[in-house]
Amino acid sequence: MSKDLDAGLLGGRVALITGGGAGIGLGIATAMAREGAAVVLAARRIENGEPAAEALRDAGHRALCVRCDVTSRIDLESAVAATIDGFGHLDCFVHNAVGGSVAPGPIEGMDDGWPGLLATTVRASFDAAQVAHPHLAAAGGSFLLLTSAAGMEGSASLPAYAMVKASQRALAKSLSQEWGPAGIRVNCIAPVARTPAMDRAYRANPDLEERLLERTPLRRIGDPTDDIGPVAVFLTSDLARFVTGQTIVADGGGFLGL
Repeated sequence: MSKDLDAGLLGGRVALITGGGAGIGLGIATAMAREGAAVVLAARRIENGEPAAEALRDAGHRALCVRCDVTSRIDLESAVAATIDGFGHLDCFVHNAVGGSVAPGPIEGMDDGWPGLLATTVRASFDAAQVAHPHLAAAGGSFLLLTSAAGMEGSASLPAYAMVKASQRALAKSLSQEWGPAGIRVNCIAPVARTPAMDRAYRANPDLEERLLERTPLRRIGDPTDDIGPVAVFLTSDLARFVTGQTIVADGGGFLGL
């Protein structure tokens, strides 16, 4: 079924989503596509991202998948170039991908896994901003970072994760001031949603789901497409044309510190 490319809150816009092949990234891409955006799923493993892009195309949406390891600036540049080649412009850059594996525990016992967090959050956010900037400036577009409440309230069990997520918020606030005169808006989402990574965490810690539900006033875990995706749609649409430098926490009320 053909679709009106100008229909929806994001009609005619083009969005690049890192980590777009699964989980929250795919949920955001799906919600944006349903609102008319052409979406580019930047995935580290093309064998995961391409089936997701194909499913979106089968549903009548405009979607591409590009291979992208966000720890590589060359890959980020290539992903943006592929977006321009495929759709002509870039209106929204969503940096969702995160990597690195750090077991919960005190900082003195932390292993060597945390540099992966640093590379996929701090460095990749910085590189993505530099690579995307000229295209977002031309479009008057949006830059969106996926952060965490841990970056605002800290975490005794995940101090490195809290640290790198806090840095993303600082970058977003800084860029909102620098890029505002060019008409670019920069915001963050701090989500909690059911993803394959969360399912793995549940299996490793059988009590985790019950504890998360207990601390969540809405008593459920979010859905990547139906709960987190619409927040991304809002922040990248004209509905949020006067919103920049902000973090929206989409976690069912678990964090109320803003």
